[in-house]
Amino acid sequence: MTATGMRALLALAGAAAMLALAACGSDAAPAPPPPADGAPAVSLETPDLEISAYQGQDALGGESPRLSDVLAQGKPVVLNFWAALCPPCRAEMPEFQRVHERRAGEVTILGVDIGPQQFLGTREEGRALLQELGVTYPAGTTYDETVARGFEILGMPTTIFIRADGSVARKWSGILTEEKLNELVDELAGGPAVESAGASADGNDFI
Repeated sequence: MTATGMRALLALAGAAAMLALAACGSDAAPAPPPPADGAPAVSLETPDLEISAYQGQDALGGESPRLSDVLAQGKPVVLNFWAALCPPCRAEMPEFQRVHERRAGEVTILGVDIGPQQFLGTREEGRALLQELGVTYPAGTTYDETVARGFEILGMPTTIFIRADGSVARKWSGILTEEKLNELVDELAGGPAVESAGASADGNDFI
């Protein structure tokens, strides 16, 4: 065999060896990337809404936290969607405030103004309503135009009770009194509701 033929044969053998190594390596699954620093370990059953805070930034963890960030603090969240020009929303806010004053250590009450998306008031009117009613629990708005569809909001106000692990305990459409809110917070803090999924006796649904 000539020197030229020998070099060609060696080149082909080297190429075959490289292909064999690549084939063997393809069977091994790549290592998953490490989690990002500070990433919340919460798996949400709802969309991960970004909130622009009106007030309560310390409790929420910043000016523009995500819902998962709030839950990552380890407490259940009562997520209340409201609007400045929604009379039932206005009526229930003092009820939420009283529960917040007594139970802030157990649960985070978070009001999210979606009036601009529902043609029920501006963000300026939302801020003014909080001040007028003396509401101090964490509240803000969102610029997400898909919020009503994502959270299946069919009426105002709508409140979603979310466990600390991100699972949803209950969705409530309509006004809540202090008494009923306390009852639902008890249920939320105690774990999964004992009623089966579906319509409850008061006409509101579990998710």
